[in-house]
Amino acid sequence: MLFNSYIFIFCFLPTVLIGYFLINNTQYKILWLVVASLFFYAWWEVLYLALIIGSILFNFLISKLLHNNTTNPYKRKLLFVLGICCNLMLLGYYKYANFLVDNINYLTSLEIQIHNIILPLAISFFTFQQIAYLVDVYRNNNIARSFSHYCLFITFFPQLVAGPIVHHQEILPQLQDNNIYKFNYDNFSIGLIIFFIGLFKKVVLADSLAIYVNPVFTAASTGNVITFFEAWCGALGYAMQLYFDFSGYSDMAIGIAKTFNLDLPINFNSPYKASNIIEFWRRWHITLSRFLKDHLYIPLGGNRKGSLRKYSNLLITMVLGGIWHGAHWSFFFWGLLHGCFLLLNHLWRHICNRLNINLANSRLWQVIAWFITLISCLFAWVFFRANDFTSAISICEAMLGLHGAVLDPRIASILPWLTQCDCITLLGNSIGSFATKGLLWLLPTMAIIIFLPNTQQFITKYLKHNYFYAIVISLLIISCFLMLQSVQKSEFLYFDF
Repeated sequence: MLFNSYIFIFCFLPTVLIGYFLINNTQYKILWLVVASLFFYAWWEVLYLALIIGSILFNFLISKLLHNNTTNPYKRKLLFVLGICCNLMLLGYYKYANFLVDNINYLTSLEIQIHNIILPLAISFFTFQQIAYLVDVYRNNNIARSFSHYCLFITFFPQLVAGPIVHHQEILPQLQDNNIYKFNYDNFSIGLIIFFIGLFKKVVLADSLAIYVNPVFTAASTGNVITFFEAWCGALGYAMQLYFDFSGYSDMAIGIAKTFNLDLPINFNSPYKASNIIEFWRRWHITLSRFLKDHLYIPLGGNRKGSLRKYSNLLITMVLGGIWHGAHWSFFFWGLLHGCFLLLNHLWRHICNRLNINLANSRLWQVIAWFITLISCLFAWVFFRANDFTSAISICEAMLGLHGAVLDPRIASILPWLTQCDCITLLGNSIGSFATKGLLWLLPTMAIIIFLPNTQQFITKYLKHNYFYAIVISLLIISCFLMLQSVQKSEFLYFDF
């Protein structure tokens, strides 16, 4: 069931909200949300309902055993390792078994047969949440108040499918506050506004960009030569599409949770305004970055054991973060690229500190640094999006001008001096699917990202009861429903992860 569907907006969500606030008993409210969330999950594939329920039962049992065995360190450690290993094995089987067998067959010329394993919805997200929960129980002996609370923490439908990746300390304490079980008009209205901002990002911006982005990557995967301008439009368009799609989902999840008086963590904070890669990862998919830092980078040693160990830990963390997104070599390389970018960023900071260079107050340098950061992200996104590694390389070559630059005759008539460049030829339409209408979508979406406030900033201004923002929200809602009628419903991009 998609957030951007009529059945969710007009049937499922109202039914769950009405039932939640009509039920008087607190425990029944929790059970109502758990049942609704499991129904939401089963809508995709009912057979995998047993998988998520089994995972919940197993992890809750391990957490109880850890909690009850505080006097035997060896037994606690054994239980903890068992819990972590079982979670990783579950994730590894469903997400990486096909990839592993294909590569073994390729390298050894064997013909190992394995049935095509369908990736269960949200397995990466609910597995990570439960791993983090077991780690905290093992370290601090913090445990859920009840099984029903734990079930809701894992299955709560707004964040179940694609995050944010919620830490149990962000949800379980809220469930003990009796105020969340009472209808709150302010939370309800703010939640709906955040939801519709997210819906606007998805159906109006992301899905509209996809119409022009997809042909570029499809053409590359079928062996067609991509031109310089088309490659850059495709890479930039995908960067915008992914941001609006994923941050739109996060906004919708946060907004829905808010209508139930629950607060989910922020997942995006204007990442494309970052002036370096370190800052980018503090703004992009914040809850995943937090998980990787707390449960991978720091346990590996973090920055506590010298520069060489610090940089190797960064590389390992980013590579594994890339592989978390999918079983494909392009995701591995995407993570490796970002790891290298982070190393260069840290090295640059080290050089500046050693030479006592302070560029923080230089506006020109901030613009240059922002531009370098954006370009770096665009090259990395090509590997994230491309259908295969070969087509990703082809698009990157085109972005570097290695395929030459095809100039549109209309541009040549305005800027005739460009035709003197040896690498530019007059071959007609140079930007493929981005001709005319595509650019009309690409340029405004860039302006929105760079110059306008993000969702959190917008809501802060809306809370001042400014009539201008009320009108803007109304227009957003109207445009959402117009687009829902005119375009085919599409899944969120992170459903595949």
